[in-house]
Amino acid sequence: MTTADLGGRLLASVSRSFYLSIRILPAALREPIGLAYLLARASDTIADSAAAPAEVRLGHLAAFGRMAGSLSPEGLAELQRDIRPPDAGERELIAELGRALAWLGALDAPARAEIQRVLAQIIHGQTLDLQRFPATGGGEVVALQTAAELEEYAYLVAGCVGEFWTRLCLQRLPTYSRMSLEELSRIGTNFGKGLQLVNILRDLPADLRSGRCYLPGEELRAAGASPARLLAEPQSARPVFDRWRARAGALLDDGRAYILAIRPARVRAACYLPWSLGEATLRLLERTPPLENAQRVKVPRSDVYQGLARALVAGFSDAPLRR
Repeated sequence: MTTADLGGRLLASVSRSFYLSIRILPAALREPIGLAYLLARASDTIADSAAAPAEVRLGHLAAFGRMAGSLSPEGLAELQRDIRPPDAGERELIAELGRALAWLGALDAPARAEIQRVLAQIIHGQTLDLQRFPATGGGEVVALQTAAELEEYAYLVAGCVGEFWTRLCLQRLPTYSRMSLEELSRIGTNFGKGLQLVNILRDLPADLRSGRCYLPGEELRAAGASPARLLAEPQSARPVFDRWRARAGALLDDGRAYILAIRPARVRAACYLPWSLGEATLRLLERTPPLENAQRVKVPRSDVYQGLARALVAGFSDAPLRR
């Protein structure tokens, strides 16, 4: 498989809607951001491969982080032996990790350093997740304890991507924004965190069935709710759910500000699509809170296509951001 295949067909098979954003990007950004996504998706696949015990996954996450940092495939054969995801695209991704690491080594030093930095942060977040949510069995539900833990997780697996994106764009596109790196990184971080919180809120029922509760235990107890009883008594979590839905909305407001602050049309369009899908998902979560409805909250495909059309407009106009 060639680098073009990794950044094209394989990327499309594992990235779903984000693949559309990557294809919109200018050529100077498409390669490093596409590769960063593939490597982060690989670490996510390792962390989520429930067929392997948690301690095995933790070992392979650490080994994968070392591989990316040293550009050495030491430990790759064992990883590929133990991590066998059911999804065909993810299986191919794990099989092609050697080529992905070689691609990382072939990048220019500044881009490679940025990818190594953000991947280390993501792997740290995934490691904390596995440590906080061990496979307990017996239907036991484990909750994050505090709001700080949820904020930390959202930063490590997504907020840091906003920083990475900003630094890389400023490296490669000198006229990226008139806003300072510090302020642009701050709202970029919030943009990423907002998207992650939307995903967390949408996936609450599935996570609960897997024994994970991302709503903070201290907040649930204060509301008279119990993590173990949320599926049976979903209304009890409504105040906590609504608080975090509002938090996600506030963070996505910074996503709007981020898009308004940047100048390249293709990058604006690429950022607009996930932002608009996040906003659409938030509206659905308000109308049909997932804990209280059997049907999984999902933005219709027609809305995705409409968002893509508006993204192309948003590259040159602020109007779609003021809807």
